[in-house]
Parts: sequence; structure tokens; C-alpha cells
Amino acid sequence: MISDDDALLAEQISYYRAGAAEYDRPYTERAELRRLPAVIDDLPIGGDVLELACGTGRWTPLLAARARSVTAVDVAPEVLALARARTPFPHVRFVQADVFAWQPPRRYDTVFFAFWLSHVPPARLPAFWSSVASMLTPGGRAVFIDDGPAAAAGEEGVTEGPVPTVLRRLDDGSRYRVVKVLHDADALAGDLTALGWTVRVRPLDESIVGVARPPSGSA
Repeated sequence: MISDDDALLAEQISYYRAGAAEYDRPYTERAELRRLPAVIDDLPIGGDVLELACGTGRWTPLLAARARSVTAVDVAPEVLALARARTPFPHVRFVQADVFAWQPPRRYDTVFFAFWLSHVPPARLPAFWSSVASMLTPGGRAVFIDDGPAAAAGEEGVTEGPVPTVLRRLDDGSRYRVVKVLHDADALAGDLTALGWTVRVRPLDESIVGVARPPSGSA
């Protein structure tokens, strides 16, 4: 039986596949997003890096400049094609896979995801964080950037409930519902602490920025 989560995630994937050519538009339209990549300079990113849900590769070159290697994963071939064109570096590898189902054959020093955590349905968060922990080397860190609650003002069709969603429109007039959980920095830090992570999450304009170490013994 297909769950509500499954149906929404399938629609979410359809949105990102259909809208690959429009994906980068907010990075030119929103001043905050134009400034946000500079935060990478202050984050502990290095070694072998795994990027989850890399999209069109807006962040991948920034990771590649700091990493020994980068493995960038996304489920949508359309966005991966754009990411590959943007990041033609020999130490960057792209993988087409569903982040919820894929397990890497190795572990990484850094697992990075930007604007992905908000697309994870709440019921899947404990399993997602457990999966991230299994991907990290001993001493490794998860580093993430995402929309915070203030971003709701710029969204259309916000719905609450067990799986919060927003409405997204493409230039062709098509409409899609996507999962959008706008995490409060303190609440998210508390949730991760309860799962055994050591975490620091801070607000930054309309975004949140976090660095987290998994529970002892999980690596």
C-alpha cells in the first residue's frame, strides 16, 4: 500500500525533474540566497565528502574546493545533468539514487545536505538521521543548511499536519505539492540531542545552519 509519505515524495521527485531548468532561479532572485554560500567558509567541511540531494550542484563546487573527494547523490537525472556540467572536477563523482533507499559502499568524513532536510517527512526523520550516522567515519560530521520558519512567508499553499507541504508552480502552469518542514533551530537541536547527536544549529537570516556529530558507537 502506498502511504501518504510515498505519494508526496513521488510528487516531490516529479516536481524537481520537471523543474530542473528553473531550479536555480531563487539563487538569482533572493539576496539572502546569493549571500548564503559564503557560510561554507565557516563550516567544518573536508576530507571525503558525501553530498545528499545535490540538485543542480549549486553547492558541489564549493564542497569540491575543500574536499579530498566528493560523492554527490540525487534521484533526478535532469538535475544531475546540470550538476555534472557545473562541476567538471576529477575528484567529484555523481550518483543517481533515492537518498531514502541508497546506502554507500563506504563512509565519509563529512555528510552535507543543503535545503534537503526540510523535504524529509517528519515520520522519516529518525531513520534518516540513523542512516546519516551510518555513512560517517568515526569523528565525522553532518553539516546542513536549510530554510527556517521565516521562509514560510515566501511559500504558497502552506499546510500543516503530520506531513507539512507547500505548493510549487512551474512556468508551464503545472502545480506540485512538496514536503516542506520548516525547522526551528532550537527545536531541531533538541530533537537531534534526544536521538543522541551532539549538535549546534543556528539561525541565519531566513535559514538555519547546523553541524552535528552522531551518537557514540554509531560509526
